[in-house]
Amino acid sequence: QVQLVESGGGLVQAGGSLTLSCAASGRALSNYGMAWFRQAPGKEREFVAGISRGGGSTNYADSAKGRFTISRNNVKNTVSLQMSSLQPEDTAVYYCAARAETYAPTYAPGMDYWGKGTLVTVSS
Repeated sequence: QVQLVESGGGLVQAGGSLTLSCAASGRALSNYGMAWFRQAPGKEREFVAGISRGGGSTNYADSAKGRFTISRNNVKNTVSLQMSSLQPEDTAVYYCAARAETYAPTYAPGMDYWGKGTLVTVSS
């Protein structure tokens, strides 16, 4: 099994930037396709960005394209999400998730492991 711990959340003004990190332990991260999801109050958990095991392929939700960048460092066992031009609608708990396949799916039930999340609050 792999354990995932997110960090980097916080309060930021609209238009600002944040970088989230996900640290993995227990197994090498290179075994997993990785993704970031988010869940806003009263809403379902939604896909934000995904990256393949080797890092050569990425995909994004339409809401994240052009503003967010997912990356990974399999030596350091970390995955990051750089977020810019943040808006109040980006306010949510952000989760790191792993799938024991080359690619991570874009639907939450398809993921195998989850972190506990980190809260991002964007003020207007």
